[in-house]
Amino acid sequence: MKISNHRVEEIINFIKGLKLDQKFQKEFTKEKIKNILYINESLTHSSANNEINYENLEFLGDAVLRLIASDFIKNKYPFMQVGERSELRSHLVSDQWLEEVGKKIEIKNVLVVGNKALRDKSANATIQAEATEALIGALYESLTIVEPIKDWLIPFWEEKSKEVLADPHKKNYKSALQELTQSKGLSIPIYKTIEIDKKHDNPERFFCNVYVKNRSIAEGSGKSMKQAEKNAASKALKYFENNVIDQ
Repeated sequence: MKISNHRVEEIINFIKGLKLDQKFQKEFTKEKIKNILYINESLTHSSANNEINYENLEFLGDAVLRLIASDFIKNKYPFMQVGERSELRSHLVSDQWLEEVGKKIEIKNVLVVGNKALRDKSANATIQAEATEALIGALYESLTIVEPIKDWLIPFWEEKSKEVLADPHKKNYKSALQELTQSKGLSIPIYKTIEIDKKHDNPERFFCNVYVKNRSIAEGSGKSMKQAEKNAASKALKYFENNVIDQ
C-alpha cells in the first residue's frame, strides 16, 4: 500500500498525541514504515478503500480490548463478583465508550473516509468507534505486547468506571450476561418472554426465562418486557457466581 510523506508525518504526529510511553513511541517513525502502515490501515474506512481498510484490525482490536479490560478490572477491583466484573466490562468495551475515546483523541481528524460515508452524518459515531477499536488492533500488531496499550487506556477506563459505579441506573445486566457467557465460550443468552397479564399496572405483567446452551438459567418478571428480561439477566449473573456450565 502506497502512502505519501505527508500522510506518514500526519500519522506520526497523531501517535505522538496519544502520549504512549516514550520507549514505544520510537516504534512509529519513517524508518518503521510497516507500523505506520498498520496505523494508516486502522484509520481507513471501507468507503475509501474496499481492499485495505480497518475491518480486520477492528476484529483484532476487539479481542485485545476485552483481554486488557478484564485485566484492568481484576487488578482495580479484586473483590468484585464475576457478574459485576462482566457488567462493568460491558461498559468499558462498548461502542459508546470507544466513540468517547475516539473523540478525545480526535481520531476523526486523521480518518480516511469516502464521500458517501462522509455525507452520512448518522454514521459518524459508528465510524469513530470502529476506527478506535481498529487502532487498538494496529497498536498491538505494531508493538506485539499489550502493556503499552493498557497503560494508554487506563485513564479512560478509570474515568468511565467511576461514572458507571456511581450511577446504578447505568447497569446493563443483559450486556453483562452476554459478556460473561462469551468469555466462558458459551452461547449467547436467549430470552423467552411472555405476557401473562393484560393489566398495565401489574408489576409482574411479563415473565421471562433466559437460556444458555438450551438450558434455563434464570427467570424474571416485570411490568414491561424489557424489565422482565433485565431482571432475568440479573439473576442469571448471580447464578454464574456459584455454578458452571460446560462448553
